Amino acid sequence: MSTVKVEVQMRSQDLLKAVEQLSQADLEQFVSQVIVLQAQRKATSLPLQEAELLMKINQGIPAETQHRYNELIAKRDAETLTIDEHQNLLSLSEQVEKLQAQRIEYLVELADIRGISLTDYIENLGIKISEY
Repeated sequence: MSTVKVEVQMRSQDLLKAVEQLSQADLEQFVSQVIVLQAQRKATSLPLQEAELLMKINQGIPAETQHRYNELIAKRDAETLTIDEHQNLLSLSEQVEKLQAQRIEYLVELADIRGISLTDYIENLGIKISEY
């Protein structure tokens, strides 16, 4: 499919309606790109080290990896996972856990730079922590 650049003015509500039409994979990729854009805008007023850390924290899991991971979780929950898919899920789970651990390390470093505890920093950012 060809892509054409068109400049148009639209309200945020109209943009949201357009985004609602995206497939799940495209939506995940779009959200990731918006998060990176938001981090870049915030980063322009921050010291370089903090800006770089925020970019790394907000990068998240690649959309394709997240999509495949979600598919495999759904199959696991439906108890239709094959042995190969189970191995793939284990591998993806390990990748996701490593990425999340790296993000936490960046959060710790950023909290340290700002001179506050990780708990306080997470609360200030409005990050919700899942309780297992």
